[in-house]
Amino acid sequence: MREFLFDGETISDEAEDFGSRLALAYRNRSRPVCLCRSPGIPMYIAMIGDQPMIKRMPLTGGAHQQACPSYEPPFELSGLGALMGHAIKLDAEGATALRLDFSLSKRGSATRRSGVTEALESVRNDSTKLSLRGLLHLLWHEGALTEWTARWTGKRHWWQVHSHLVEAARTMSVRGERLAERILVPEPFRIEDKTAIEERRARALAPLFQNKAGAKPLMILIGEIKDLTAVRMGQRVVIKHMPGFSLYLEDETWRRLQRRFGTELKLWQSADDHHLMVIATIGRTPSGIVTAHEIALMTVTEQWLPVESVHETRLLQVLARKREKTIKGLRFDLPRAQPYAAAVLPERPQPLALYIVPAGADSHFEARLREMIEARPDLAAWIWRVDKDEMPDITD
Repeated sequence: MREFLFDGETISDEAEDFGSRLALAYRNRSRPVCLCRSPGIPMYIAMIGDQPMIKRMPLTGGAHQQACPSYEPPFELSGLGALMGHAIKLDAEGATALRLDFSLSKRGSATRRSGVTEALESVRNDSTKLSLRGLLHLLWHEGALTEWTARWTGKRHWWQVHSHLVEAARTMSVRGERLAERILVPEPFRIEDKTAIEERRARALAPLFQNKAGAKPLMILIGEIKDLTAVRMGQRVVIKHMPGFSLYLEDETWRRLQRRFGTELKLWQSADDHHLMVIATIGRTPSGIVTAHEIALMTVTEQWLPVESVHETRLLQVLARKREKTIKGLRFDLPRAQPYAAAVLPERPQPLALYIVPAGADSHFEARLREMIEARPDLAAWIWRVDKDEMPDITD
């Protein structure tokens, strides 16, 4: 049972009229307060599909008690910690202000060649801007799509992913502009609603086709790849839930994408139940064709949890069967040479952080891992050195 403060009145989420009170608070734009701690922690109400839902304010999960459903692990366990206060800031209204290291506009009439976000294989000295992949991780994080329990088995589908991503984007801004106005996440496609869906998509893409002087706007597309097909001079990327819409990559861009995101592609190809997510900035050519400018990939499991190795996949297969909550860690813009918590189990008396040490990890990786563990004595640590041991048991 959870308790919230609504306009000075304490209400339990098990109260018979909780749903109607929540809907009323949404219409009145009231802000509930979570009472897991004293003083309480401000929340907000979002409409997910047609259901009002209480959501934590952006990047405030660490303020909640560990047993609270709104709790999130400390930022420094993931790549989020390096970005906080620099690339990611909370503004006075409680929204998330972002600084991006990719452009949302282009100048000139010619479309420049599309590109692939570069690998971050060395320590990043500049954490003041967020990469395209980092933005996808942030939206996944803020949309609570990194959380899982076996009680949700069979209950997470694209419409939930779509709704949570769209709602997360509404809490973010770039240079004072709401990010949601620049993001297109395809809604679930239904053949009986084909005409209405395509009309809404056309309205969303309308800014790309405005003939205005100066810089031309770009948009951000986030979707699941349905198919990759070789065409005459490159590769065609087909997006699920967007029939009749494709992105085209030049041969060189496709080769670079394979080099940069070869692991993600292989993980997707090797597991029939995995999904391959794409995030891309898109614009139009003078001929009216929509093309990708920058592009990045992310592989997720059947439960839509991000993975970056077969070892993370194996770990999540074990965790997905547990009824206790799992919070999947994300790398954001950390280089692969740095450790991060692959997952956290927050509902234990002492929350458990799970770390995977890849084959060939050097002494710097091990030293950084020790520092991370020693800095958080409130968390127990589980370590799997994949080139030395079988996966350790994760006891309840």
